[in-house]
Amino acid sequence: MIKYDEFSMFGENVSEYGLSIQKMPSVSRIAMQLDDGRTLSALKWGDTEPEIFFVHGSAQNAHTWDTVILAMGVSAVAIDMPGHGHSSWRKDGNYEPSVLAGDITPAIETWAPKAKLIVGMSLGGLTTIALAGVRPDLASRIVVVDITPGVNAEKSKAITDFVNGPQSFASFEDLLKRTIEHNPTRSESSLRRGILHNAKQLEDGSWQWRYDRSTHPSKEDSAKRIDRISGLWTVIENLKSSMTLVRGGISPVVDDADVAELNKRKPDARVLVIDGAGHSVQGDRPVELASALTRILGN
Repeated sequence: MIKYDEFSMFGENVSEYGLSIQKMPSVSRIAMQLDDGRTLSALKWGDTEPEIFFVHGSAQNAHTWDTVILAMGVSAVAIDMPGHGHSSWRKDGNYEPSVLAGDITPAIETWAPKAKLIVGMSLGGLTTIALAGVRPDLASRIVVVDITPGVNAEKSKAITDFVNGPQSFASFEDLLKRTIEHNPTRSESSLRRGILHNAKQLEDGSWQWRYDRSTHPSKEDSAKRIDRISGLWTVIENLKSSMTLVRGGISPVVDDADVAELNKRKPDARVLVIDGAGHSVQGDRPVELASALTRILGN
């Protein structure tokens, strides 16, 4: 069995990206119970009032933000979304952005009510948009990472091909090999850490992903879901919150037409491009994303 300690690998993040950190921040696992009995889990970084609340994408978990938070040196909360990481799965299998926004609202109210930024990537970005639409008091400034309501099956094909693959693997090496094949922009060491955070080893030595597979619907359901997601353009058009879109420079998920639509719907939205980053900007270029978020936080 491979031993796993979720707090033991931060030194690898620091070393791999050459971060200058005099003292490692305190990091703790926190949890709360929702009204229906489900548990929400998160990582709390630092000892002061959290400045940023991070929301990961589908098939990810709170640790996807580790290097970004270490590079920024801020107090923050990174949540495990329902159906992911250490948070409970939804019995109805409904992981729509508007539903997830309702789920994470009490978490922000409890853990980060004074957060200056809500940062969401992919599904987390769409969830953040939905949240800002109904609770601008909790999300007055949002950063959406490499996603818009213009996402469709063609743009997201490379991602869905990976996450809709096998659930179980005979060995860690098999799981790592597939992950490397589908993530050519990432280092092997970062992918290894990501797997340890996002998969679990069973008693027979095999491995399986932690996330709820129903987060990835059938092709027919996906088409209907994309139609519903497109409705978030109207939410953006009426947003009271300030919004920044961070786009991966080599990602196919957000295209120029999406940016044009964003500019049309919300002319004051900012758009930043992180060169060399694919869809997982925080995985591909975490230091550059950290620098961008630090600038946004300071404005």
